[in-house]
Amino acid sequence: MRIDRYGLDLGPWLHLADERARLARPSFRHIDVTPQGATVGAEVGGVDLQSDLADEVTAEIRQALLDYKVLVFRGQPITPAQHVAFARRFGELEIHPFITGNSEHPELVRFEKGVDTGGFENGWHHDVTWREVPSMGAILHAIQVPATGGDTLFSDMGAAYDGLDDAVKERIDGLFAVHDFMLAFKHQVPEGKMEEFRARYPQARHPVVCTHPETGRKLIFVNCYFTSHIDEMDESEGVDLIRHLAGQANVVEYQFRVRWEPDTVVFWDNRSVQHYAASDYYPDVRIMERASIVGTRPA
Repeated sequence: MRIDRYGLDLGPWLHLADERARLARPSFRHIDVTPQGATVGAEVGGVDLQSDLADEVTAEIRQALLDYKVLVFRGQPITPAQHVAFARRFGELEIHPFITGNSEHPELVRFEKGVDTGGFENGWHHDVTWREVPSMGAILHAIQVPATGGDTLFSDMGAAYDGLDDAVKERIDGLFAVHDFMLAFKHQVPEGKMEEFRARYPQARHPVVCTHPETGRKLIFVNCYFTSHIDEMDESEGVDLIRHLAGQANVVEYQFRVRWEPDTVVFWDNRSVQHYAASDYYPDVRIMERASIVGTRPA
């Protein structure tokens, strides 16, 4: 059912049913997995991230990440060194050029928000799509969180693609989008360094619809933080298309919301989901650290 006046689609999102049913029956030997959202999100127990994990445990965490796209580990008081060591089990780590890192571990981006520094992550995005090779995934550790607010939301961009009508799928098949750090990070480039940063991080060209390199799922891969325009498309038309596609993240049925507690660790697949950090806790303090894992060129 649809209310055309307001563009509202009502009723069950039937295309979620098969994936929801598959994920409702986790079968892991070395970790405990409890599904949370319809097609995205699970809590993982039976794991101590402070320890040197066995290869078979790491392999099951990787598989759970592919299945559930976002994994939540509660009660994990990891040190920065342990955080980096855990993340390295899954690949090479990035150094972010625009966001300050942990003083001893530059692989860890530190988000420290409070009275003097407000949060500005409150928009749906994939991380660092302005890189030629964006992140495979990210691991975020909650060090200090407010009593209320500051949640992070995730949206399944595979489910979002599946929910598009056939005409839109046909329209976007084969299109490429241009991604640019300038949209979000222009003001964080040091004075006089713009040409240097532009040379180091030129605009990146990625498919509008990517295929996940491990699962084969088709995924919407544009966002309003870093996607500048659609290649070879009129600017106004391209902006409208990006807005429509990125806006699919707003569908509640595609989402999973993480309520943070101190020493919660969340591992998400940056290829499969967009995320949104709710900026509703000012002037309280929220301190997080993130390790990002280098991925592969989107295709």
